[in-house]
Amino acid sequence: MRRLGNLALSTLLVGAAFAGGPAAAGPGHDHRHDHGHGHGLSFTESVIDADQGFRGLDAVDRRTAWVTGGSASGGPGRVFRTVDGGRTWQDVSPPDTTGLLFRDVEARSATEAVILAIGPGDASRIYRTTDGGATWTAAFVNDDPAAFYDCMAFFPGGRKGLALSDPVAGKFRILATRDAGRSWTVLPSSGMPAAVPTEAGFAASGDCLVTAGRSAYFGSGGAVSRVFRSDDRGLTWTATDSTIPPGEAAGVFALAFRTPTEGVAVGGDFAEPADGVDAVATTRDGWTWRNAGDLTHLAEDAAYVPRGGHLLLVTGQSGDVMGTSLSRDGGRSWTKVSDSGWHALDCTPDGSCWAAGAGGRVARLAR
Repeated sequence: MRRLGNLALSTLLVGAAFAGGPAAAGPGHDHRHDHGHGHGLSFTESVIDADQGFRGLDAVDRRTAWVTGGSASGGPGRVFRTVDGGRTWQDVSPPDTTGLLFRDVEARSATEAVILAIGPGDASRIYRTTDGGATWTAAFVNDDPAAFYDCMAFFPGGRKGLALSDPVAGKFRILATRDAGRSWTVLPSSGMPAAVPTEAGFAASGDCLVTAGRSAYFGSGGAVSRVFRSDDRGLTWTATDSTIPPGEAAGVFALAFRTPTEGVAVGGDFAEPADGVDAVATTRDGWTWRNAGDLTHLAEDAAYVPRGGHLLLVTGQSGDVMGTSLSRDGGRSWTKVSDSGWHALDCTPDGSCWAAGAGGRVARLAR
């Protein structure tokens, strides 16, 4: 989102202790445990590169995860990968990335991943690797100065995917791939509702655009706060009110779905990060959104607990204001379980959850 610049546990979380990842790490790594106000959470945190703000995160399984970031000092944007459950992280960044802000990563395995850099004009780029980051191909470089890409997502199977740009000529722009990210095409805008002036997306956590089954959803903020849905791979969209308050730095930051129609939208206001009132909305049909429980912090990302039914986590970090909260009822009520918060959150079907945030911080939550 232009106005914001550097603006994404397991089986039964409640009552179950989460053993953090291994305590070993390479030089310069700092591990700590945050036991989450007695709620049975154990976070194992590492600092990979303190200069990086991580907002892109994709966990493949309990051993493999990718994170992407941007430099706080104007240096290169970095990409890191672990294949040993977070014991060690390898810098697998593309070359010549000075000034780039990598805000999203979509990984299929330890070897194949697609990453998105955000920004106006050619700062918005998509790179792809099939060898674990040893080499990268520039699959897309934006040549429209009016476009600003925020996030991307792939449908099940990994061949078809979409990327979202802030409005161009009054409508959100959708980029699509049909070959696992090798090539990308701008889709026609005829099926996209008109954007409201100053409406845009948030590149907060890489989850402002998500897929659920054959459907795709993205959230907006600014003048209005809406959720857009497509059931035809991004060709046509329907927009509905999210119930999350809009504002210059407020709206929907991320979405997560338990089924193709049951999901949650989360957000807040970066100008008032401690105000989490009305920052959560839920849907049971994928069309109608209802206001849910309040938070004590903004929510930049959300994830359903694997095999946990309606258990849901949200996390957010804005300067010194941060937190992670848990819902046992699908988002209707919330309990803050940790004073630690991150920008991005992701859980895997095999029962592990990962988080990433500012100051090069990554964390692993596991059974």
